[in-house]
Amino acid sequence: MGVKEGQLSAIDPHLPLLCLLGPTAAGKTALAMALCDVLSLEIISVDSSQVYRHMNIGTAKPDSATLARYPHHLIDIREPSQTYSAAQFRHDVLRLIPEIVDRGHLPLLVGGTMLYVHALLSGLSSLPEQDPVLRQDIARRASQLGWPALHAQLHHLDPLAAARIQPNDQQRIQRALEVITLTGQKLSDLQWSHRPQSLPNPVLRLCVLPGERALLHDRISRRFVAMLEQGLLEEVRSLLDSGRLDEAMPALKMVGYRQLWQYLQGRCSLAEAQTRAVIVTRQLAKRQLTWLRHTAGVTWWLNPPADGRIMTEYVKAWLQINHIHLPAVLESTFAVAAGA
Repeated sequence: MGVKEGQLSAIDPHLPLLCLLGPTAAGKTALAMALCDVLSLEIISVDSSQVYRHMNIGTAKPDSATLARYPHHLIDIREPSQTYSAAQFRHDVLRLIPEIVDRGHLPLLVGGTMLYVHALLSGLSSLPEQDPVLRQDIARRASQLGWPALHAQLHHLDPLAAARIQPNDQQRIQRALEVITLTGQKLSDLQWSHRPQSLPNPVLRLCVLPGERALLHDRISRRFVAMLEQGLLEEVRSLLDSGRLDEAMPALKMVGYRQLWQYLQGRCSLAEAQTRAVIVTRQLAKRQLTWLRHTAGVTWWLNPPADGRIMTEYVKAWLQINHIHLPAVLESTFAVAAGA
């Protein structure tokens, strides 16, 4: 999905963009809500799993009472059978930002899907729209030959793209083959030849971290146990019984859901599924941290107080030090909130 020129021109290039990032289970949501209590903000979710309806417990989605008090944009916007790309995320956020500003608020981007952040701030290569018929044909071929076989075909057609994609990464293999078929060009060539449109806005990247890897690992383990106690297994069973999930759907790539799905299909024990889910979640956190460590301009926060007071003062100081002047529509409401 391409970004329309009107979307970019509708955003004041001097508008500050606030990002609260970090690995899974780092405590971002609680801090975001604390910031909203003091500053005039609206939360935009940066989470590739929380876009899906009916998948609540395993995605650590805020409950209905929390969402009523702290509305989150880009939650529950897709069915589990549907896809949602980084390009679509950028399109949606560029639409939301002017709406949020018109209400006298600043957008606060909160989450751990780093590709979404990169897509928004740095842009993505211009690629063709998805073709449902072609994608069904590729999926049919995969059901006959297997995804590793299609990955081998991709390696023959576009070695550079194939080298960056795992043999069982269904979504990315399908997209790469789709682009080649639609354009007659390699995906890797298209990605290099189209200059993305980056945002000129000043960006504050706040990264939350527990401090020690062992502490993060412990949080991940305890959170998954809590999810099971809250009914995650029943949630996955309900999705399975309703027909909302099958193995080819992108939503089933979500951590926890795939492992419990395998348990319900008799492929492993519940204990094995739990162990695998925790291991995969830790691997996800490691990838998120690796991405953040290679991101310029990140401000690291080790074990920040959950009430958000110190972080709030830092945000206000950042605005002042960098001589950032808010649009007129924000001056009064943000000043009132900041002085509270």
